Amino acid sequence: MQLARIDGVIVSTVCHASMRGHRSVICQPLGPDGKDEGTPVLAIDSLGAGLHQTVMITTDGSATRELVGDERSPLRNSVQAIVDPTIERP
Repeated sequence: MQLARIDGVIVSTVCHASMRGHRSVICQPLGPDGKDEGTPVLAIDSLGAGLHQTVMITTDGSATRELVGDERSPLRNSVQAIVDPTIERP
């Protein structure tokens, strides 16, 4: 699991069949200090996180393929939780 920030939404006219009907977002991974860490990644968001919200993403491809219902899907990342901004992080 990795903390990330939603930086945008992907809209595509042509995509892999497993992506149809699923919202794709650009996620910027965050370090423990809340600062950007690494390069942005594409993730499937079934929770409806808003722009600039902090989320938890997983890079477990098998969990994401199970989420979209296609064992041959090229997807790897998915949003697993939306972080409550009112809770202080250590």
